[in-house]
Amino acid sequence: MSALYNIPAPAKLNVFLHIVDRLPNGYHALQSVFMLIDWCDRLHIETTPGSAITRLDLGPPLPADDLCVQAAKALQKAAGVRAGAHITLDKQLPSQAGLGGGSSDAASTLMALNRLWQLNWPLERLLPMALSLGADVPFFLCGQSAWVEGVGERITPIDLPEAEFVVLKPAAGLETAQIFKDPELKRDTDPATISGFAAQGFDFGRNDLQPVAQKWCPEVTQALDWLTRLGLQPRMTGSGSAVFAQLPHPLEWPATPQGWQIKLCRNLKVHPLAAWAFSNG
Repeated sequence: MSALYNIPAPAKLNVFLHIVDRLPNGYHALQSVFMLIDWCDRLHIETTPGSAITRLDLGPPLPADDLCVQAAKALQKAAGVRAGAHITLDKQLPSQAGLGGGSSDAASTLMALNRLWQLNWPLERLLPMALSLGADVPFFLCGQSAWVEGVGERITPIDLPEAEFVVLKPAAGLETAQIFKDPELKRDTDPATISGFAAQGFDFGRNDLQPVAQKWCPEVTQALDWLTRLGLQPRMTGSGSAVFAQLPHPLEWPATPQGWQIKLCRNLKVHPLAAWAFSNG
């Protein structure tokens, strides 16, 4: 096998996101439920005889050393692989949205190259590398919705009921670092429990990053108001700027402002690559 095509890299939604502490190293301790949805980037990866890692963008151009390239280089170095790889990325997920697109691309790259380079590394061997690439990458690698704690490294798989959601991405984006550096960010939310979340489901908690995001990006507030006027209960995902809401019933959608993206999605029980990524078959 020298190539894999149409490799999915699904987005995630943060059902809630609480910041419970600021760690001595400057990072933030969080609690969240990460939920996979069926809005995906698509990757095509081919092995190459040289050692170069290259990428072709089918959508908007990305930085040359984006996360999927970093992931390929990290695995190549760690495993001592002499072969290279060419990655074609069909970018469907908007950037600076809080949907985890770059992290998901990196995780799908690791899973695909683990097979293409015939490494057959188990999940546990890839997880430290995934965390070094970004806090969200281990979640995507683990392959199902999860209760996530720490800086993203403590992952407890959970089952969520099937549901439909609307995701609304304003034209403006947000830098994650900008949100976490803001002195007004709430960093002392009381710790929650999985049982407490289970009792309330999708209505549980809040996104502690949302007030700061609304200060920096007025379009977040506009998107929240847009969904609220339709009778929904929206909140922001991740560090924004995308917002989402569960759909209790079908709706007629008014026109969105120019440059905004709206997507109807369903949550996923498992990652599309979960059953395949770490098998030897």
